[in-house]
Amino acid sequence: MFTAYKNLPNNSRVWIYQSSREFTAQEIEFISEKAIQFINSWTRHGDNLKGSFTIKYNQFLVLAVDESFNSVSGCSIDASVHFVQQLEKELQLDLMDKMNITFKSGDHINLVKLADFQKFAKTNKITQDTIVFNNMVNTKEDFENNWEVPAKESWHKRFLV
Repeated sequence: MFTAYKNLPNNSRVWIYQSSREFTAQEIEFISEKAIQFINSWTRHGDNLKGSFTIKYNQFLVLAVDESFNSVSGCSIDASVHFVQQLEKELQLDLMDKMNITFKSGDHINLVKLADFQKFAKTNKITQDTIVFNNMVNTKEDFENNWEVPAKESWHKRFLV
């Protein structure tokens, strides 16, 4: 059951999928249509889930579920992963590579492999104050407050000099 993202409570569960490249305007429209269709049919053992999505920086797809309405199950999480895999296939992009790291340089979003991120940290191209995207946040509130943070405030800090 689709609802507007802004109407979900702060404790809603989120999953962040970062794209290997920016989405085009047409892809955003396509993703939005497909996401609404998916969320409207998303269930947990036959019970509707109340969910939503948002797209940030034309590069991040965030799925969200209001678990106070109905909690997700392994099968419903699997269904969402399958949905994302279908998007990957249809749009010829990668949304699930956890070895990609994203960070900001001014207003520009950079996506690099973890090994490159580590090299950049060693050479101070990435510092404690570099804004990184912490895709491990679990709730809407954390997403809105702790997703874009200085590297020193994220799990990324382990790679800093």
